[in-house]
Amino acid sequence: MSFRSYSNRQTTLEREIVLKGAGVHSGAEVSLILHPAEANTGYNFYVSGGKNAGHIPGDFRSVTNLTLCTVISGAGGACVATVEHLLSALRGMGIDNADIEVDGNELPILDGSAEPFVRAIEEAGVRELDEARRYIKILRPVTVRDGGSIGEIFPYDGFRLDIEIDFPTPLIGRQRIDLEVTPASFKKHLSRARTFGFMKDVKQLWAAGRALGSSLENTVAIGEDRILNPEGLRYPDEFVRHKTLDAVGDFALAGAAILGLYRSKRPSHKLNSMMLHALYENRDAWTIVEAADKTRRHYVSPRADFGIAFATPNFAPEND
Repeated sequence: MSFRSYSNRQTTLEREIVLKGAGVHSGAEVSLILHPAEANTGYNFYVSGGKNAGHIPGDFRSVTNLTLCTVISGAGGACVATVEHLLSALRGMGIDNADIEVDGNELPILDGSAEPFVRAIEEAGVRELDEARRYIKILRPVTVRDGGSIGEIFPYDGFRLDIEIDFPTPLIGRQRIDLEVTPASFKKHLSRARTFGFMKDVKQLWAAGRALGSSLENTVAIGEDRILNPEGLRYPDEFVRHKTLDAVGDFALAGAAILGLYRSKRPSHKLNSMMLHALYENRDAWTIVEAADKTRRHYVSPRADFGIAFATPNFAPEND
């Protein structure tokens, strides 16, 4: 399936969505409201309450930390963590524009997957806007490496992810998924995959003030010789599917939908962010196109472009 599986026009939500829950790392209860937004505005976060209130553009240049999750920050000090699952649902379900209001510094983890967001999006409905959908079209390959991890992006007429993980435990081992991402495939094959963690790391995480809101209700808990969740796994290869879900969310910060194939071995939030930075630094590796009518594949927009002003991300190791 090609990118024409999506609407040719930009989209937003038909009505607002309200969700509440605890943050997986902070454990604090937060309220989240998703508002319809105008064309060409993308994703914008608005943190209310407290000393860190303010606006944060949903852009890879807003990323300031990647320890266990994706954290974005604004110029005025506003900060919000664990944005990847919501962004994955928005991009995966073909929502181009949304205003995201949160009254805390972390989004709710809900059940640890993107499914609650997908369900809420479907209930709210999707509204087409008058502006053509924009894409970042990959023109030539770009590669990044981080230790034993590698990410590569290639030209492709659609958004396809080829992700492979390899963990030194027989409960995970080597898993791979190669998926064309459309709303239907995202909902069926990725949305229900939950975040996961190792029980051997729990005490250390708690001591560092992390994973305070994690539980068997929102995390796949991996013991020494078994999965501790009574219901087991949602997919036989749920771990690689969740890593792929995360990649969709991290790539949602690109500024527009991607037309390309992203291939990654041993991926992480850090590697995904490095890929976006490397892509934008190689200006001849991509261009902006807009969807046209059904008789044409695409055309290069004479007016759509993104400014190239890079912030320096504060990278930190990812443990899951």
